[in-house]
Amino acid sequence: MDQPQAQAYLSSLLNKTLRVHTTDARLFWGTFKCTDADKNVVLANTYEYRQPSAPRLVDGPDGSTAQDGTSRYLGLVVVPGRHIARMELEEFASQVAGLGVM
Repeated sequence: MDQPQAQAYLSSLLNKTLRVHTTDARLFWGTFKCTDADKNVVLANTYEYRQPSAPRLVDGPDGSTAQDGTSRYLGLVVVPGRHIARMELEEFASQVAGLGVM
């Protein structure tokens, strides 16, 4: 991907919801606002999700069982580029090209 294509792709991500996974197993879920030359990522309206140090199972209201995790609202955050393991664009079926809501 050349520089103009990369810039266009980053511009297309502005104000979209991203999931940013870090090297210490945290997940940041928020609205992409910007990045810089050091690959730091700024997210707004961000929630942080962490796995508990001692995993435990909890029963859901529908009778299902899930692993308990912790989350908290952070607001505006900067995720250092050197700690980013993976980034995902949150897409819904109605947003994917070629799919329409009928």
